[in-house]
Amino acid sequence: MPTIAIRPVSPLTKVPMSSEIQVNGHAYRLPAQPTVIVCVDGCEQEYINLAVQAGVAPFFASLVQRGSVLAGDCVVPSFTNPNNLSIVTGAPPSVHGICGNFFYDADANAEVLMNDARYLRAPTVLAAAARAGASVAVVTAKDKLRSLLGHELKGICFSAEKADQATVQDNGIDDVLAKVGKPLPSVYSADLSEFVFAAGVMLMETARPDLMYLSTTDYIQHKHAPGTAGANEFYAMMDRYLQRLDELGALIGVTADHGMNAKTDAAGKANIVFLQQVLDQRFGAGAVRVLLPITDPYVVHHGALGSYATVYVPEGVDRRAVHEAVAALPGIELVLDKQAAAERFELPPDRIGDLVVVSERLTVIGTTPDRHDLSGLDVPLRSHGGLSEQAVPLLFNRKLRDVPQRRLRNFDILRLALNHVA
Repeated sequence: MPTIAIRPVSPLTKVPMSSEIQVNGHAYRLPAQPTVIVCVDGCEQEYINLAVQAGVAPFFASLVQRGSVLAGDCVVPSFTNPNNLSIVTGAPPSVHGICGNFFYDADANAEVLMNDARYLRAPTVLAAAARAGASVAVVTAKDKLRSLLGHELKGICFSAEKADQATVQDNGIDDVLAKVGKPLPSVYSADLSEFVFAAGVMLMETARPDLMYLSTTDYIQHKHAPGTAGANEFYAMMDRYLQRLDELGALIGVTADHGMNAKTDAAGKANIVFLQQVLDQRFGAGAVRVLLPITDPYVVHHGALGSYATVYVPEGVDRRAVHEAVAALPGIELVLDKQAAAERFELPPDRIGDLVVVSERLTVIGTTPDRHDLSGLDVPLRSHGGLSEQAVPLLFNRKLRDVPQRRLRNFDILRLALNHVA
């Protein structure tokens, strides 16, 4: 494992804890031992499987015998914001309100990022645990998640992206770069995720929080398929830090916000349905609005192209005709109206379009060619967003008992870690 220079920090404030909290209709026992929940952005199970087979991930390999190896489904759209918030609230988007990285705010008549905590409609387990007396820390790779994950949290919360700007007043910690012993990483690098793990180890060795949430970036998964040298190197790095957290006595739960798939033809050319262009040609320019909830400030590695879109159809436009036109397009797997989509995917109906569109496994949805800068794609396109990226790991370094015999979700991970450890 890389050497991590550590300068002591003041321990998180410890106050007497209650034994249980209720959050969004579920009960959670407060941690009896330091507990670390890791959300590995874009982690298709195959990444871990092939890293284990390559002999570079001994910690992950050990979980079969001494821990618990399960699988679950993420929420659709299989994007970062909806799933991270589902994990920390223990509930689907219909409860917490975050249904994309980006959405159309009808009240403001504007397409906006869902990074602001004002869009969050439910409390997080993290904030509730801190209020009940647990010491809590959050480290996220990209700053876009920090305000959402840290909403009403009294504890440590900072991003690797802006670790140099962390202050005690705003983030519960300062001098992060010196304490972690690493320089500020580039947002488009594997170093961003490594900084998250290094910071988590530093915090466990010093402040030793009762509950810690670590969230990475999927930069590597967008560029490297499972089993490739780049992917295995990344998972070997992760394995070393998880091993160290394990040695420090932490209960560890690992899941993902979504999987990842190639979105190309056999020649490596991106399969893109430019949906706004198609609908403009069929119904008139601007007659309907196509919105891509994958959109965020970091589009270099995916060009704002994912396998999920919403379509807004105003009065006066034949909604059934739009539905049928979209459903007939090659590469489209599913088209649902607002009510059906909200019910099937547990989404807030007031924050999605009149139609929800999901593309097939090897296809992504765009708006018009001129609105997608693909110049940053130096490898064949890999992305996510649809049903094909739902399957994610649920891994623990402890045996679980009384695991619910139902479809498991990534947002079950906190309940499994806190309530079901043998």
